Amino acid sequence: MTSSSITLTLLLLCIVLAVSPNPSLALSSSNKTEETVTRYSTYVRNACSVTQYQRLCVRKLWPFAIVARNKTSKWTRASVAVTITDTKRILRVLLRTRGSAVEERERIALSDCRELFVDSLDNLYKSLAVLRTLNADEFQRQMSDLATWLSAALTDEDTCLDGFEETSSRSRTVRMVRRKATKCMQLCSNALALLNKLSSDGF
Repeated sequence: MTSSSITLTLLLLCIVLAVSPNPSLALSSSNKTEETVTRYSTYVRNACSVTQYQRLCVRKLWPFAIVARNKTSKWTRASVAVTITDTKRILRVLLRTRGSAVEERERIALSDCRELFVDSLDNLYKSLAVLRTLNADEFQRQMSDLATWLSAALTDEDTCLDGFEETSSRSRTVRMVRRKATKCMQLCSNALALLNKLSSDGF
């Protein structure tokens, strides 16, 4: 069990013990609470076992454990959703960097990143829309479309990072954008890994 899981368990135990008038019943309830937390922890760890960035996967997808359980389609949808959230965050950062770059190559790299992440976000939104409407009759076509869009989103993010390799700047802006872009790329990679598992498992 991770430290966050242990913390959550202890917090729930304290609440149960504090509000219960019967200590023996409270302890019984606390045992069930711990079992529930352990079960949900197992769900998310099993889902993330196919991803390259497992710690990031577990940390981001833990809140979805109660809904997703053993359903690969729901884990894939959750993974795309959290990738969208982080992609929107970096886009907001990139929009604020207009005019802040010092050297020309840095300005070009940041401008390219803005365009690439807009395209990436579009592909992620299309993927999420399909994941919300999966059906057995069109499953293979849907998997093909999803693989195309998520792969394109991942390529966009990787290309953004490559653009900074040609800059000599080590400005705070560049460091921040590279850090956030790397995280988005890792999240997208995890989403693609979960999609591959979904494609293998079937609808």
